[in-house]
Amino acid sequence: MKVTAITLRPGNVIDHNNKLWVVTKYEIMQPGKGASVIQVEMRDLRGGSKDNVRFRTQETVEKIRLEDGEFQFLYSSDDIYTFMNKENYEQMEIPGETIGDPARFLQEGMTVNVRSFEGKALGVDLPATVIMTLTQADPVVKGQTASSSYKPAMLENGVRVMVPPHIEAGIKVVVKTEDGSYVERAK
Repeated sequence: MKVTAITLRPGNVIDHNNKLWVVTKYEIMQPGKGASVIQVEMRDLRGGSKDNVRFRTQETVEKIRLEDGEFQFLYSSDDIYTFMNKENYEQMEIPGETIGDPARFLQEGMTVNVRSFEGKALGVDLPATVIMTLTQADPVVKGQTASSSYKPAMLENGVRVMVPPHIEAGIKVVVKTEDGSYVERAK
């Protein structure tokens, strides 16, 4: 659907030069003389490259509507992740580069949101947090104050995380999927 460039916001997907781009930042600039322009920072959804484009505010661009669907994670083989559509039970294979770093927090049976365009997956949104078990936690160093110190620990998936001194190996913790940081002890 055609929209004016001034309505673009972060997260919008547009078709520009026969490529799909997601808007990451924008800035409306009003020069002392002439018409206003909008400076848009975009990332190519398929290639990952970034670009800055300047549009006149009245210029029209093609905004793309992506399909969202709930999928269940089944398994991974090499760097290919297999998901099942919860509505029609069709399976979809998605390469690890499409998912990015959060792929290391995928757990069997986890429900995720898959964004796709014309049947091709463009991104996977995991839940904000996951519960994982610590397999290894370094001992507490005497003399550290409990309020400001954290110690390194290892999650069951091999990811290193910083946890409070009272957390030991074998305990379940809540971890952010976005950056792998410790949130709290699982209840």
